Formats: sequence, C-alpha cells, structure tokens
Amino acid sequence: MQIKPKKRLGQNFLIDGNIRRKIIAACGFKNTDIAVELGAGRGELTGLIAERAKKVFALEIDPHLCEIAREALKKFRNVEIINADILKLDFRKFFKGSRGKVIGNIPYYISSPIIQRLLEFRDNITQAFVTVQKEFARRMTALCGSKDYGSFSCFVQYYAQARIMFNIKKSCFFPAPKVDSSLVRLTMREEPAVCVKDEKLFFQIIRGAFNKRRKTLKNSLEGILPRSKLEEYFSRYSIDPRIRPEQLTLQDFANIQKNY
Repeated sequence: MQIKPKKRLGQNFLIDGNIRRKIIAACGFKNTDIAVELGAGRGELTGLIAERAKKVFALEIDPHLCEIAREALKKFRNVEIINADILKLDFRKFFKGSRGKVIGNIPYYISSPIIQRLLEFRDNITQAFVTVQKEFARRMTALCGSKDYGSFSCFVQYYAQARIMFNIKKSCFFPAPKVDSSLVRLTMREEPAVCVKDEKLFFQIIRGAFNKRRKTLKNSLEGILPRSKLEEYFSRYSIDPRIRPEQLTLQDFANIQKNY
C-alpha cells in the first residue's frame, strides 16, 4: 500500500529490506528480550523484531499507520501497537522492573530530545539502537580532539557507550532525506563514565566551555567558576590555560568540577 509520508512528523520510511535485516542482526535480539520500537511506521521492522524477541511494544504517533501496522502484524501475538508520543512516555511501564532494548528509526528533527529521553530511563534499558542522521551520529560518538566532539558527545558518553554500527545511504528511505544516516548503538552504563559530586554543575561547565569553543577554556568558563578556582585547576593538573574545550576528556571536566 502506497502511503504519503507526513513531513510534519518527520516520516522517512526505511524501504530497503536488506538494511532492515542488517539492523535486526546488529541488535542481537533473544527470545527473552522485551523490545520497544520507536516509530513503528507500517510495521516492516516490527515483524522482524517479533520473530526474535519475547515481546514488542511498537510505538507510533500516527494513528493511521497504527491501523496499518495492526493489520499487517495481526499474526504476531507478542506485538502491541501503541499510538503514543515517544517524548511523553514513561518507559518503565514496558519493562516492569526488568530491562530491555529499544530500537527505532527516529525523526531527525527531534533526535536530541529522544536520546535525552532514553538516557533518562537508562536504568530500564540495556541497549538502544537508533537510526539517526550521519552527522548527528558522529556528534554522539565523537572522541576528545575530534571536530565533532562537543557538549552533546559528553552528555551521551557520560551515561552510555556509543558506537556507530554502520552507515545507511539516503536512497534506502522514502522519501529520501538530504543526507545519509547511521545506526548507532547505545549501551547504557551501570555507572556514569566518571565520578562527579554535582552533575548539574558538571554539565553547566561542559555547556559553558563548548558554547564559546573558539575561546580558551579559561575565558569560556569565566562567569561560571571563580578565576581563582580555574587557576588552581590548571596548576594542579598541569593544564595549559589556553587549552580548547574539545581537547578535554570527560575526566578532565570532572576534575574541573571537583576542584570547585
């Protein structure tokens, strides 16, 4: 059935069957897994998940697509199609004290809020496999020193291990987006990557540093931390005050916060 994608919902359907199967293989679903799919669409990927997982909660904001998916997947007793807004859901109700996997081809225009939402429920999620814009994927997985490394990289990697599994050509979608995509695996950490005593201040320092990334760290953090504390940090850790934020690791930012 031909469906006209709704631009306002960021709908880009994955039409390449080989890529769908490649995604499922990367997820490594087991028959004991509870899976939550973000943006089930017409249910093509949902069916492949249902063949492997114990239970699938397929979320879709478009009520018309929900009806199409329900009809297409009616033979699967382990699939529940839910018409819902991902950003308003409490993921705990799906896992009921256990942990599960999340998979989804998420709309580009709300990629950041969705990732933040998933990390908020990291205690209920073991891994998330998300298809996002290639550039966005690079930001999530960028290492210290990379041009793509920034505050969002730090935020994601503080809570999860992020890895690009493979890239997906834009021609694999309908309608074709303007850029290629990537499948990213987020493996939730049992504990944050570094130890900090004040997460709010920790992320405030990171955002402050990268908001003025053309400036030296000393200049970009003035107004957030006292000059005396910054000078003490540079001295204690033998750091050049002219260093740029993209040259600092999560541990470096944690040390700044710890020094406050």
